[in-house]
This record gives sequence, structure tokens and C-alpha cells, in this order.
Amino acid sequence: MRLLERMRKEWFMIGIVLAIAGAKLEPSIGVNGGPLKPEITVSYIAVATIFFNSGLSLKTEELTSALVHIKLHLFIQIFTLAFFPATIWLFLQLLSITPINEWLLKGLQTVGCMPPPVSSAVILTKAVGGNEERYQKETEHKLINQTFTS
Repeated sequence: MRLLERMRKEWFMIGIVLAIAGAKLEPSIGVNGGPLKPEITVSYIAVATIFFNSGLSLKTEELTSALVHIKLHLFIQIFTLAFFPATIWLFLQLLSITPINEWLLKGLQTVGCMPPPVSSAVILTKAVGGNEERYQKETEHKLINQTFTS
């Protein structure tokens, strides 16, 4: 019975492992133009579904109370959009004087500027009992900021 309880608790990680194993066994299902049509389903349908389902589970009272945490929102925005990219830039300046391949440094710079993976972060926040309302608001702010700063 303990195994079943553990599996229920770790359902998301088990699902990820099964999805990876399935992709390894039969990769042709998930390629562009394949039966799953990931160029459409992943890019549009999956992300929209995750946000829609996440939004349905939010309590209106908790969502409105999350809006008043201005200091938290400012901290997260500044950390994500200024501090972290600046830190990566400084780190890259240090690495540029080493014999590390230039393309590896460009890849690190690209990853350092990318937003966090929103769709999986929503699920993981919920799975660990995090404050989903605050995360949802921060995600909306980031998406709006990135739209206008890109």
C-alpha cells in the first residue's frame, strides 16, 4: 500500500519518466509532421490548456489578494529581468578569457536570457503546494513585460 501512496504523491515525476521512456522507444510519434503534430499541439494547444486549467483552479479571493503584494512582484520582476541576466553577463565576461568554445558561451548567454519554462513551472508549483495564485500573477507580468521588451 505504501508504494501506491508514493506513486500517487509522485504522479507528475512518474509521468515525466514514462513520457521520456515512450519517446525513447518510439521517437517517430513526436517528430514534426508525426501523428502528434507537435508543431501545433505543443506550441499552441498544450500551453493554452495548461494555463486554462491552472486558471480554473484559482480561487478568486486568493487571486485578488495576490495582486496586493507589490514588493513581491517587484522583487521577482527585477530578479528575473535584471539581476539574473546581469549576473549571467558578468559570468560570461569571466568565461570569455578562458579557452571555452565561443559557441558554448553564446548558448549560455541565450539560455540566461530565456524566461523560465512557464508550463511546467505552473504544474510543479501546484504539485509542491506553492502559492499558485502569486505564481500565476508573476507569469502574467513576465509575459507582458517580455512582449514589450522583446
